[in-house]
Amino acid sequence: MEYHKPVLLHETVDGLNIQPNGVYVDVTFGGGGHSKEILQRLGTEGKLIAFDQDTDALENAIDDPRFLLINENFRFLKRFLRFYGYTQVDGILGDFGVSSHQFDVAERGFSTRFQADLDMRMNTKSDFSAYDVINTYEQQRLKQVLYSYGELRSSAGMARVIVEARQQQPIKTSEELKKALGRFLPKHRENKILAQVFQAIRIEVNQELEALKEFLLQTADVLKPGGRLSLISYHSLEDRLVKRYMRNGLFEGEPEKDVFGRVEVPFKPVGKFIIPSEEEISENPRARSAKLRIAEKL
Repeated sequence: MEYHKPVLLHETVDGLNIQPNGVYVDVTFGGGGHSKEILQRLGTEGKLIAFDQDTDALENAIDDPRFLLINENFRFLKRFLRFYGYTQVDGILGDFGVSSHQFDVAERGFSTRFQADLDMRMNTKSDFSAYDVINTYEQQRLKQVLYSYGELRSSAGMARVIVEARQQQPIKTSEELKKALGRFLPKHRENKILAQVFQAIRIEVNQELEALKEFLLQTADVLKPGGRLSLISYHSLEDRLVKRYMRNGLFEGEPEKDVFGRVEVPFKPVGKFIIPSEEEISENPRARSAKLRIAEKL
């Protein structure tokens, strides 16, 4: 199955500071690009455990005795590592957002380029899809989704016209949704605004930010001291959570100081964030918004 090039491949794997006999986790397996690079750097005693909730990713499983692929959401990281006998690991890699494969398969409904049913499920076994968000959410909740996850200033008006349109008949496809939102889509900005709308709905359908928070909170327990987190985000909502957690182990506010004014935090950031080169972006335009952050367990 065709998957595109992994983003920031060497930088992300370099960030793990791989020990040949260590145990590593790739929580967003996808096409397996990052996983293959990790395996190349592992010795015979090394181990790589990968997670992906999308059943399509199973077709890319790597035939290697050092490799294990778990068909689950990374929010269950600790539970499944423990199930397979691992309490602590040496490094965790994550490349968040939608895979190129998911964008390119029209019927999955992730891309604004295709006429498709409103779906957007990363886990195709789930029975909750974009159709449910658009056709069952009350107006205020729809507005909140579009505002919080799409950062859309016209969220109130958009929610209102969606509710008005679905009262005539259910909105079943991406084309019907575009038509309902027509007045908010000026020609010169149509693609950008639609991308924000689709991002908002997708995040809601897949509970992406909740899953990311649950995952991050488990990493401090799962990583050994000196172990590395190497995580790529694609939009400010994800990156803010990753940045704050790496800096002080919290998603908001500041950590408490002890009586000596010291702060105990689980990680220390390693270097500054890394973005793709102009050359990588020209070869792989989907890399353009990627931001890599690396941290080490204290």
